[in-house]
Amino acid sequence: MTGGGGDRRTLKVAALARVEGEGGLDVRIRDGAVTDVRLRIYEPPRFFEGLLRGRRYTDPPDITARICGICPVAYQMSACQAVEDACGVHVDEPVRDLRRLLYCGEWIESHALHVYLLHAPDFLGYPGALEMARDHREVVERGLSLKEAGNDLVAAVAGRAIHPVNVCVGGFHRAPTARELDPLRARLEQALDDALATVRWVSGFDGPDLAIDATLVALRHPTEYAVLDGRLTSTGGLDLAVDRFGDAVVETQVPHSTALHGRLVGDDRPYLVGPLARFALNADRLRPAARAAAADAGLDPSCRNPFRTIVVRAVEIVHAAEEALAILEGYQPPDPPAVAVEPRAATGHGASEAPRGLLYHRYELAADGTIAAALIVPPTSQNQPRIEEDLRLVVEAGLHLDDAELTQRCEQAIRNYDPCISCATHFLTLTVDRDGPPGAPQP
Repeated sequence: MTGGGGDRRTLKVAALARVEGEGGLDVRIRDGAVTDVRLRIYEPPRFFEGLLRGRRYTDPPDITARICGICPVAYQMSACQAVEDACGVHVDEPVRDLRRLLYCGEWIESHALHVYLLHAPDFLGYPGALEMARDHREVVERGLSLKEAGNDLVAAVAGRAIHPVNVCVGGFHRAPTARELDPLRARLEQALDDALATVRWVSGFDGPDLAIDATLVALRHPTEYAVLDGRLTSTGGLDLAVDRFGDAVVETQVPHSTALHGRLVGDDRPYLVGPLARFALNADRLRPAARAAAADAGLDPSCRNPFRTIVVRAVEIVHAAEEALAILEGYQPPDPPAVAVEPRAATGHGASEAPRGLLYHRYELAADGTIAAALIVPPTSQNQPRIEEDLRLVVEAGLHLDDAELTQRCEQAIRNYDPCISCATHFLTLTVDRDGPPGAPQP
């Protein structure tokens, strides 16, 4: 709502659209300055960590996959690695390769969903993908085809595209045969072409010229663009084994969010995880076509503009398609499909790169394999303070805009992060409360 008089205004977004989950936004402006920014996550707590307590050590892959319908593989991979770490098990390379292949499918389908259906409408001035499709049907169809290719890859390896069922601690219940995966080659070759076209498309998008001052955090692997595992690294010099995640990150509760906020120990600035951080720390590990596409798009590891994240996601689709094709080349099913995992009393840690960023799991096991405690730190909770800080910068740079334009800009800024809150498709209510006429210049 809009009030009158003075130079005070408050932007309130009751429910964010085109994000996975339920959240809102409050921005307060007083005397030409942003005095408060709150990304409200009001979705009820889901208590997955509590649900895991008392369960068997073999249960986390199936239970945590239900946390998200878009990135269930990420939860399964981090969960498996944490349990295996507790049990002192390392999977064989063929099993690891099959996990990487599965993860590639998730990256392709999740990134394609976000780029085409959630985020591109912001840059092209459409309220949503359906409206965009009226003018850009072929482009939207390309995005849907990409997403379908990713879904098909996940289903072929893990049984089904949503909440996969073939993943287990130690590997897989069953390894797909080479013949079963062979039809995916043509799909992925087409996906690679579509992904390259996606990079060219989004690299031409206009966005605010914004540079953030944040520590970027991502996994880094010695030889791969880190997806499945690696060391915990940052642009601030962090370089730790994953089991020291708790030494680097603390979580705190804030009144306006049902999700915890992550912060780096000894660094008051909000940090960032996700595509921009991965690219900054791992660009030299990209597959050749992805690296060339990034260069053609003008992307540089020094990029700190969150509005360019859509380009990084497109580059990562290229990388995932290339990676999947490379793994399929000469594929032989791992035999056995899983290594034996015997429980023991211990604590294990696992981390992988979900499409939205670093996802950490920790499990404490009793000697009989009962889960005594579980901790899950998703990327969105780590990025929440960073999102709020970015919103402050966006609003400060856009005080000359009227309420509708400024609110749209704020939503776009939030969608840079592809926050995984749950699934929403529309704005429910938008309320603007301020003193003074809409669009009035601030002193």
